[in-house]
Order: sequence, then structure tokens, then C-alpha cells
Amino acid sequence: MTAYLSMDRLRFFLQRLRKQLWVKPLIISLLSVGAAFLAKLTDDLGLDTWLPRIDPEAVETLLSVIATSMMVIATLAVASMVSAYASASSTATPRSLKLVIADDLSQNALSTFIGAFIFSIVALTAVKNQYYEGAGLFTLLALTALVFSIVILTFVRWVDRIARLGRVGTTVDTVERTAANAMRRRRDAPALGGIPATGDNPTGEKLFSPMVGYIQHIDMAQLQDCACQWKDRIRLAVLPGTFVTPDRPLAFIRSTSGELTEAKRKKLLEAFLIGKVRTFEDDPRFALVVLSEIASHALSPAVNDPGTGIDIIGRLVRLFVLWGQPHQADTNKSDEDKPRYDRIEVPLLSVDDMFDDAFTPIARDGAAVVEVGIRLQKGLRALANLDDEPLRKAALKYARLALRRAEQGLDSAEDIAAVRKAAPMDDNEEINQG
Repeated sequence: MTAYLSMDRLRFFLQRLRKQLWVKPLIISLLSVGAAFLAKLTDDLGLDTWLPRIDPEAVETLLSVIATSMMVIATLAVASMVSAYASASSTATPRSLKLVIADDLSQNALSTFIGAFIFSIVALTAVKNQYYEGAGLFTLLALTALVFSIVILTFVRWVDRIARLGRVGTTVDTVERTAANAMRRRRDAPALGGIPATGDNPTGEKLFSPMVGYIQHIDMAQLQDCACQWKDRIRLAVLPGTFVTPDRPLAFIRSTSGELTEAKRKKLLEAFLIGKVRTFEDDPRFALVVLSEIASHALSPAVNDPGTGIDIIGRLVRLFVLWGQPHQADTNKSDEDKPRYDRIEVPLLSVDDMFDDAFTPIARDGAAVVEVGIRLQKGLRALANLDDEPLRKAALKYARLALRRAEQGLDSAEDIAAVRKAAPMDDNEEINQG
């Protein structure tokens, strides 16, 4: 295992771990217990003659107030967060729930309230048992005042945050930011650090997985180590986000060291992390799917919120503009000429598939809404005008498909004409003309 493998795995699992609601409260609770006992160390520094004398009862009273109030506030925080999560699932899409749970400010608030409660309980028990002397009591009082200040500031920020957590606008902001991060990483490493695959008929022994699920992460470093050790070449047949079954190959192995043994298969399969659901970290298409789902939900007859659909169209255009920007390999030719994983061929992400994920549901569910149709055509026209041929072709294709749906969904001839007028131009002709 290379050092890069460790960092790659660490990055992926830390990103997933950060989204777990229990991690930060656990860390803060441990730090709180440590802070309560840290105050005792000052008793051994001989500072009693320099520090003012503190009445233990005053410290006990303050700690009792914090302990009582923090339990109530922590309970309120959990109830409010659960309500926000339910709102995000119902008003946006259940797929966005993981991102809402990963909200840093809400996690920090809950961690602070629980940490303050743990600190006050441990410190109060220590004070009642006369654990501290003069300097220790003064240090404990200072720590208590610091904890109280942090709680007040966190509570004020959290109240503002919880009022918006779970709302459609906040959820969409979070999904867009996640999509931008995932697309930026893939744009800078389009082949995941390997060699872009060419040709449609790969050769070699097929590597299958007995599991059914989604590819969440591919450990390229481990695959490279195996390929170098066995003098093999590997062509991936899947990318993060692909749904795999036992009959779908994960990769094709061209071996010069003989048959692909069961031990080798097992070693290669360890590089593929397969889970029950798609994740956002290495799968930019999933974030596009979630944004499109939110737009489709807003355009449904039960919600009838075309404004959210129009807003998401603008966000999708912004994401594809980001995708079309030059990546790091364009400005660093040495990295491009020498891929990190030169024994692994990786299929590139299809721009056509990304457009299908992003725009097809909106074009279908918004076909009968003229303002959505116009905005969709204007957005695709902006992408068609970019200096990027794959984006241009995909934008023209999906603008044509969206126009057909609009022509079938709209009743007014004036509305149809307005959508046609907004459509992008191909060779100085409107896309709906022959």
C-alpha cells in the first residue's frame, strides 16, 4: 500500500465520517471531560498566593445552572434538527437528507450543548468532592465562564441557522456546493489519475463482484500496486455511482503473468467499495440527480412551485460552466504526460449522461409550464455558446428534446412560440427547424 492510498482512503472515509451525527458530540464530550480535570493541574503550580480565592458554592451554583439548562437546550436542539430533517425529506428529496445532517453549524451547536452538559456534570461532581484547591477552583471558574460564553454565542448562531435548516433554499445551496466540489475534483482528474480509456471493446479477463449495489469509491492506488506487482494492465468498466450486479464486470484485466487467480481477484475486489446507496463524495452525477429531483418535486401539481425549478436550472448552468473550465492537467503538462496510475485505463464521465441526469426530468415535468420551458432553453443556449464542443453538442441535443416536450405540453401557440424563440441556434437555424 502506498502513501497515496492511505491518504485517498483517509479522505473518502473522513468525508463520510464527518456526515455522521454522533462524531462531533463524542469528540467534544471527551474534550469536556479532559478540560474539567485539566483545571486540577494548576493546583501544582503554586499560584494560590497570586490568584483570588473562590467560594466553592459559587462555582457549584454556576455549574448547576449550566447542567440544568444544557440538558433542556440539547433536547430542544435534537427535536428541532429532527423536524428540519423531516422537512428536507418532504419538501426537497430524501436523497438530500445526508447533506442536511452534515450541516456543520447544527452539528457544532449540538456538540457544544452536549459538551457543556458533560463538562458541568463532571466538574460539579469534582467540586462537591473537594477535588480542587484554590488555584484549581479559579481555573475551573474561568473555564466555566468560557464554556458559558461559547454556549451563548453558539445558541444565537444556531437559532438563526435552525430557522433555515431543512428549507428548500438552504437544501439546494448545500446540494449545489456539494456538486461543485465533486465536479471540480473530477474535472481536475477526469480519469481518476489513470489513463483515459479509448475504444468500445475492451479485452482481458473480466472481474466480477458478488455484491449488488453502487460503486462508492475506487481505490486507484491499490489497483496500481496490484498491476505493477503482477505486470498487468487494468481497464475499469465502472465509475463511482455505477450500479453493479454479479453479471456486470467491474474491470478487464490484461495479464502477462498467467491466469487471474482467486487470490488476485479477491485483492482487486478490495479496491472497489460497494454500498447500498450512492454517495456524493466521488460521484458528481449523483448531486446533479438530486438537484433535478428537487426541481421535479417543485414542478409537481401538488407543489406547483415553478420558481424553484427555474432557480435550479440556473444552478445547473453554473455547474456545467464550472465543468467546462480548464482543469489542472491543462496547465500542468508534466502531470498530463505522466498519469499517476499509468497501468489503469478509466472511462471518462459522459457529458451526455450528465445532461440527461440534470435536464431530462425538468424538461419532462416542466413541459406544460411556459416560464420553465423558456428558462430551460435560455440556460441550454448559454451552455451551447461556450467554447466547449462536448457541452455545445449536449446542450443542443437536450434543448431539442426539451422543445419537443414543450410543444406537446403547452396549449397556447403564443407560449410555444416564446419557447422556440428562446431556444439555442445551430448553424444559424433554430433547433426545431430541419
